[in-house]
Amino acid sequence: MPQLPAPPVLLADEPGSFPHSVLAERHPAIIRQVRDAFPYGPGQHRALDALLANCTEGVIEPLPGGAHDVERWRSWGLDEYTGRSWFEVPWLWSESWFYRCLLEAVGHFPPGPWQGIDPFRPAKLAELDAPETDEELAALDSLEHATAADRATALLHGSLWGNRADLGFRLSAPGAGTTAASGLVADDSDALWALLSGRPPGTLFLVADNAGRELVPDLLLLAHLLEHGHARRAVLHVKPHPYYVSDATTADVVDAVRRLTAARGAAARYGRFLWSAMGDGRLTVRAHPFSCAPLPYADMPGDLREEFAGGTLTVFKGDLNYRRLVGDRRWPATTPFADVTAYFPGPVAALRTLKSEVVTGLDAATEAALDAEEDGYWRTGGTHALIQVASRGAGG
Repeated sequence: MPQLPAPPVLLADEPGSFPHSVLAERHPAIIRQVRDAFPYGPGQHRALDALLANCTEGVIEPLPGGAHDVERWRSWGLDEYTGRSWFEVPWLWSESWFYRCLLEAVGHFPPGPWQGIDPFRPAKLAELDAPETDEELAALDSLEHATAADRATALLHGSLWGNRADLGFRLSAPGAGTTAASGLVADDSDALWALLSGRPPGTLFLVADNAGRELVPDLLLLAHLLEHGHARRAVLHVKPHPYYVSDATTADVVDAVRRLTAARGAAARYGRFLWSAMGDGRLTVRAHPFSCAPLPYADMPGDLREEFAGGTLTVFKGDLNYRRLVGDRRWPATTPFADVTAYFPGPVAALRTLKSEVVTGLDAATEAALDAEEDGYWRTGGTHALIQVASRGAGG
């Protein structure tokens, strides 16, 4: 296994940098959004105000002693970072910590009337019920007479570009969801289909990113792969609790499948297929605690590593999962994707719309051309995407 020199992890301590803008601008916007989404009481308002002050000007504070996951967060680095500025610890860690603190502020975890309420649910449902979703579902009808190969390609790209629907991204980049995509910076589609065309078909893992208008095309892709024999079984990894504004939970999967079954035409057929597949075990939903860890997947626990090792392919969707897959570091863009994912226990793929600075696996000419045209915006603007694959011995 290659041992690459590890570049520095991304921090948010440089004013004007993209990570700094997330902590200083996006997180306060998210607090305001959550505060307005529910008729929270005075205690929750005070807690949200305190979080707003703390995350922008304060230091990381410990969890309440009775918190159900205090020991887990201590094992994830909380003791090391307590007392330090949010801007001076790894950006991946501080972003994840923000969402844990936000859930604490609104009473998501402790026993009480607000326990288990998703603070992002109104925004998720609004997106799922938007007219644009109707238009996208209606477009499925035009694929019904396409060849299986053309339909597969269309659904793959639908899943890839659906990532631009990320609600958190739109908060700090108005209009990003409608920006015309200008293409793929890397495309390993052939390698992906080669892995999924093996016989006999095996288990496909898909590590989901966002709910709503991204999760729907992910589910459509899974349905196609199951229906056409590219996978015998699919396991959809979601978050065990709300995370990063729009990240998918089990409840979001149910909402998306119901949305499909209530639609017309081909969308309804896909919805019925998914409902049946979940009922007989061909499609399983998994919510591992590590899905919400502030750590890269190189640090995944043994049970998760063993699970992924048994798959034909594991697909990581979205920007955050990409950062966790390759490590949230200042990799040179030409660092081979296969090298930075060499730790992974089986074949792995990334479907990602670029919305943060980390990227690997590009050739030098592509990087130079993009930098000349867009002066770095291509890394964060959501206008470019990639399909990357690292093939290694597959399980079943």
